[in-house]
Amino acid sequence: MTSQATTLPARYYTDAGIFHQELEQLFFQKWICAGRGEQLASPGDYFLCEVGGESVIVTKDSSGTLRAFYNVCRHRGTRICGETHGTFAGRIQCPYHAWTYGLDGKLLGAPHMEDAGFQHGNYPLHSVDVDTWDGHLFLNLSSQKPQSLAMQLADLPEKFAPWQMQELRIYKRIVYNVKANWKLIVINYNECMHCPVLHPLLSRITNYLSGENEIPNSSYIGGSMGFRDNAQTMSMDGAIHREYLPGLSESARKQTLYYTIYPNLFLSLHPDYMMTHTLWPVAPDATRVICEWHFHPSEMNKPDFQAEDAVAFWDRTNREDWGISELSQLGISSRAYVPGPYSPREALPAAFDKLIVEEARKSTVR
Repeated sequence: MTSQATTLPARYYTDAGIFHQELEQLFFQKWICAGRGEQLASPGDYFLCEVGGESVIVTKDSSGTLRAFYNVCRHRGTRICGETHGTFAGRIQCPYHAWTYGLDGKLLGAPHMEDAGFQHGNYPLHSVDVDTWDGHLFLNLSSQKPQSLAMQLADLPEKFAPWQMQELRIYKRIVYNVKANWKLIVINYNECMHCPVLHPLLSRITNYLSGENEIPNSSYIGGSMGFRDNAQTMSMDGAIHREYLPGLSESARKQTLYYTIYPNLFLSLHPDYMMTHTLWPVAPDATRVICEWHFHPSEMNKPDFQAEDAVAFWDRTNREDWGISELSQLGISSRAYVPGPYSPREALPAAFDKLIVEEARKSTVR
């Protein structure tokens, strides 16, 4: 990517038609990260995934198999679940006319349908493809059989195997409502040229010119950053207050990895913990961001375990990023805005923009 690459025209951040096109192309046709497998500890546990106006029930059936269904009753189309998470008592029941489904989605009971030549087998819940990768849970809402999650992830499973992400457990979750287009949040995450100006605390711990970016590809973009001086991790004081994650090499302990896994997962891998962000576009100028901090259970079980140093550090940094993303949204919405040039050090945002344009062209061709 050369320095002549420019930012996208304003319509990519303000136009409702483009926004819905991106939802269809990227969030409804590709595998999206919906959460973590640990959210479904036992059969019957469930949570709702809300994406692009769709509501999906994600649960585990009696055999322990992961299932996902549109949150839509097959009788009159009523939304079945209103609570964001909970546990089904062995079955899923619509609150309107009591149509009842098994945890596998099959219709078990439909009151007053006995004399209508009714066949229960014709009315299961509409299923959604579900799969997992190293503890992360993914959904695919495509109406056609999708490519496998493994194919979409490319070489990531091998690349991140040393972090043993499946073993990690959530410590804290914060939901942010950002008044900015989801792509501006992606762009901000994938460059640190703004760090000396916007993130004074972060800049005391890591050198914004350190590390290396990977060559961008169609599945992800990202790279590494190193620490300054005696800093050991991304925390309020730069000190590590936990054991290193098991399995990491000496070199892996000296850096943090930041990857955007298309379309909606930010994976931040630290020497002693993992942070994830999932992006949920709400409108052309609004995005819900769910941030979670994950630690190794052997550390979390210690009586003196502490993690607020990492949470406070990134909560402050997150809010700085959300604030500047909102200012970007406001500026781009101005009649004075015209695309500006990217520097050679902004190759990842430029690559992301290129992917967005290519996806838009695919949609036009179809």
